[in-house]
Amino acid sequence: MSTAYSYACKDCEGMEDCPGKVVAATEDEVWKLMELHAVVAHGEDPSSWDGETREYLKTLVTPE
Repeated sequence: MSTAYSYACKDCEGMEDCPGKVVAATEDEVWKLMELHAVVAHGEDPSSWDGETREYLKTLVTPE
């Protein structure tokens, strides 16, 4: 059985009330879905995320 990866927005500091969660076959897919979620649900521009933010978010992507 292959591993899937997930990200739950509620695990991100300050986003505890957000029900958004993405699950995908690869970490790259999860990142693309995370970025899309940030744009659609939160009006964020993922291209503005600095290295520190991306490192923090990386800790929230977990194997299913």
